[in-house]
Amino acid sequence: MPVIKPVFSAVATAPVASGGAITTTVTPVASRFFTAITADMIAGGVTTIAAASFVDDADAAVVALPALAATDYFNVYINGVLQQQSLSTLTTASLVLATVDIVVGVPVTLEIASFGGTTSTITTQPTISAPTITIIT
Repeated sequence: MPVIKPVFSAVATAPVASGGAITTTVTPVASRFFTAITADMIAGGVTTIAAASFVDDADAAVVALPALAATDYFNVYINGVLQQQSLSTLTTASLVLATVDIVVGVPVTLEIASFGGTTSTITTQPTISAPTITIIT
């Protein structure tokens, strides 16, 4: 006696997500460092300002400048005027300015903005429907 197997066909709808809310919190941290140009900094077609030449907002000596993350940026002000970023190179050891046309005694401000404190959380869970399966016999 042969075995008879039933054959079924089915169609289904995709689940649908609705609602839900994401809260993003951005907590930027701005750090500022200050110095004045000395004759020793100007040499070889560039002006190199060592990290140890800077003081921070609390007037404390700086050992190393912060390392920049991908979301961070820095601004350089020479004598209070914002400079093009392409003219500056920042490392943890120094700030290098692509110029020697700076007068000794001119103030330099380095401002670093860090966005490492950015977080996102789901504050309201989304509602996800179950798929509808229809069996066709």
